Amino acid sequence: MTATAALSDRDLTLLDAAWRAANYLTVGQIYLQANPLLREPLAPEHIKPRLLGHWGTSPGLNLLYAHLNRVIRATDRSMLFVAGPGHGGPAVLANVWLESTYTEIYEDVTLDAPGMLHLFRRFSTPGGVPSHVSVPTPGSIHEGGELGYALMHAFGAAFDNPDLLVACVVGDGEAETGPLEGSWKGIRFLDAARDGAVLPILHLNEYKISGPTVLGRASDDDIRALLAGHGYDPCFVEGDDPAVVHPALAAALDDCVARIDAIQTDARGGHAATAPATGARWPALVLRTPKGWTGPAVVDGLPVEGTFRAHQVPVSEVRTNPEHLAILESWMRSYRPDELFDDQGQPRPDTVALVPDGARRMGANPHANGGRLLTDLDLPDEYDYAVGVDAPANVRLESTAVLGRALRDVFRLNATNANFRLFCPDETNSNRLGAVFEVENRCWQERRIDIDDHLAPDGRVMEVLSEHLCQGWLEGYLLTGRHGLFATYEAFAMVSASMMVQHAKWLEHARRLGWRRPVASLNVLLTSTCWRNDHNGFSHQGPGLIDVIMSKKGEVSRIYLPPDANCLLSVAGHCFRSRDYVNLIVIDKQPQLQYLDINAARIHCSRGASAWDWASNDGDDPDVVLACAGDIPTMETVAAAWLLRRRVPDLRVRVVNVVDLMRLFPAQDHPHGMDALEFNDLFTPDRHVVFAFHGYARALHELIHGQTDSDRFHVHGFLEEGTTTTPFDMVVLNNVSRYHLCKDALRRSRRRPSGADDLERYCDEMLAMHRLYVEENFEDMPEIRDWVWTD
Repeated sequence: MTATAALSDRDLTLLDAAWRAANYLTVGQIYLQANPLLREPLAPEHIKPRLLGHWGTSPGLNLLYAHLNRVIRATDRSMLFVAGPGHGGPAVLANVWLESTYTEIYEDVTLDAPGMLHLFRRFSTPGGVPSHVSVPTPGSIHEGGELGYALMHAFGAAFDNPDLLVACVVGDGEAETGPLEGSWKGIRFLDAARDGAVLPILHLNEYKISGPTVLGRASDDDIRALLAGHGYDPCFVEGDDPAVVHPALAAALDDCVARIDAIQTDARGGHAATAPATGARWPALVLRTPKGWTGPAVVDGLPVEGTFRAHQVPVSEVRTNPEHLAILESWMRSYRPDELFDDQGQPRPDTVALVPDGARRMGANPHANGGRLLTDLDLPDEYDYAVGVDAPANVRLESTAVLGRALRDVFRLNATNANFRLFCPDETNSNRLGAVFEVENRCWQERRIDIDDHLAPDGRVMEVLSEHLCQGWLEGYLLTGRHGLFATYEAFAMVSASMMVQHAKWLEHARRLGWRRPVASLNVLLTSTCWRNDHNGFSHQGPGLIDVIMSKKGEVSRIYLPPDANCLLSVAGHCFRSRDYVNLIVIDKQPQLQYLDINAARIHCSRGASAWDWASNDGDDPDVVLACAGDIPTMETVAAAWLLRRRVPDLRVRVVNVVDLMRLFPAQDHPHGMDALEFNDLFTPDRHVVFAFHGYARALHELIHGQTDSDRFHVHGFLEEGTTTTPFDMVVLNNVSRYHLCKDALRRSRRRPSGADDLERYCDEMLAMHRLYVEENFEDMPEIRDWVWTD
């Protein structure tokens, strides 16, 4: 439908004033370093030497912000503003300055002429703020640099926030991205009875940076069909005349909000469990306005307003071209700043009459600074789930299944607070976390049939076959003050790796802002790892996310490789208690050997890396060090130490296990890093170290660069060799098997022990036997498959 309604003259005046003021401030941020109110003729020296920023999307963002303020005042509701076209940063900054939120946080950016000048000079300048909507922007939970994530962040914010309405502006360029295309499905997981609401606003201005957008050129019928297919009932507003657009947009927003209220009221009154069951559809708004609306129509004889030329800086030679300077001055004066700001540069009462009060301001909404609302998780005692380990490396268990039982009780203990969710791409059972279904269901708003398993509208296990959606929902959930876990297959976590990078950058920047309160860490569990994809092939084998997270600054990045269930429990508890980190936990789901009892595991995990005396025979003076990080490399390393002890007993071997990968960094490079004394105490200052590593060998070499004589480390890691094969064949293909490690240990030892030649021949024979056996029997040899540690 196309909504139209009449505004009062007073409403129209106030909306227009707010819009013009924000537009003026937006242009000022892009261009001016002096003369903020144009109290004198514009001169070249008033112009910044470098013109940065994006004008094209900003008038639409300003228009929507003003109209949403009117809705907030009329309905007294809690609302977040998520700007998908994040490069419209100056627009959002303009609005949070007008509402005084900016001044309350940044006291030197006062709400007057000097503060306005400071606002202008801060924008996209050294020591200032970025050009995108970003961490320093009050009211933002969304970094606008990488496009495609706005709508999923909006839904994440709405989950378990029943009184919150998230207005999410989706740019038509952003709508071309894969993540955004998947994000429309969010309403299939939004419970009208329990959650808040999301109002998607598809802003079509037809152009990207240099060409048209797909949806911008699509017909209304095609867009209606697209959104209807996703489950929305879209409302259209279009125009380039403010006198027409203002009343139409106001009526459309009123209609959308009324429909949201009706859906929620019906669901919460017990008439229906979900919105689809009522026959009503969630609304969406489609707004068509010209790109760069109200900007210069023509520059140098070329059309600008309504074209791709308005995308960034429409008039570029302002300091050197008098004609361009005149165009800019005419453009800025067209907003009639004297009507909007008084002699001191303060907004006149009509300019800010629509600004809501206090925490109802979108820039001051507490959900946008989620640490203010964050409460600690009520976590179960890890001792209640501890695996009994009477002897190391003798019992096999699915470690993630043990964690699943603990997660079950995290749900149970926090059911009243409703502040924890598990996000997983259709893999909860596959990853052995299915114990959560004893107390919780999968969230599902669509039709259900008798054979469905644990589906319910109010479930808090979020399964959707999109890594982007799972992680994006969790990010929005965390940034608005809640807790969660993203569990996925290791190789396919790379699908959303750039999202993780963006989130890490957000956390890094937030730590420097005193007003941004700490939020719960982004906890990511990687399982179905490269070493144990028994029924999957090469496509499922890739440990590259370790490299990605390792490259982030130490103040936010953490990587844990627990070797067994008790270490996993200890690490997970620590991660759930932590704040402002990206915690990567890597462990496989298949049955694996258990090494440490719960007390030993806690001590080991608190140290991050330690020598395992039970597997060593070095007498504090090893001939060679066997080190490992990761569950399968740990098993192969321990088996190699066992072989060496039995066949070359006079060789002194120290076994070191690393659970906190960041401990390997030099102390000056990471907060968890070791200084030279500690590093050398663990690995010795001069013995060779044969290191079996879960990931790519080069990553570990990067970690230890700068430590004492790092060239003595000989790393065995994933070599991009894989297929659908047996578990042991995977380590053989990548030279990480116990036989490869034994041979390398003999080669690197400071002395050649008696029996070394026989052991090397034995290793070669066993590798040859392995090859024949697996090709004939399709499984590993019993002496490999059933191996346990014996004294």
